[in-house]
Amino acid sequence: VMSSLYDIRQELLDCVDTETGEITDIARFDDLQIEYEEKIENIALWIKTLNADAEAYKNEKNAFAEREKKARSKAESLKQYLTDTLNGRRFTTLSVDINWRKSTSVEVDETKLPANWLREVPASYVVDKVEIAKALKAGEAIEGATLVTKQNIQVK
Repeated sequence: VMSSLYDIRQELLDCVDTETGEITDIARFDDLQIEYEEKIENIALWIKTLNADAEAYKNEKNAFAEREKKARSKAESLKQYLTDTLNGRRFTTLSVDINWRKSTSVEVDETKLPANWLREVPASYVVDKVEIAKALKAGEAIEGATLVTKQNIQVK
């Protein structure tokens, strides 16, 4: 059973895969004894409901991402505290075992590093569609780029 902000007719929902939104029984959908306008309205209401659900999921995802970030930050801060406090000493109880592992890393000052130690990395490019659109609208011909006019549905 789908929760909805709006009252969407069940016989319409019965013709649609509620997971994908695909109309699974087109003949049955077309034969529904519902006025054309009511079918369209019900589908539009369902779109509005799904968009509201998606926004709520996005907000929850962002809230959880922020919680995760804070938890990881707190853990790193506490690890630094233990590092400073224990200063390399091992600490063991029945619940925890804190020990140390050596690692090696290279720190460099790129301004002082000789050129033979630098390696060129290919640059990445992003297509600047905003500027291309301006140029095309101004009449400039750009090989590989065209302006395409589309009809985009707006459900409000």
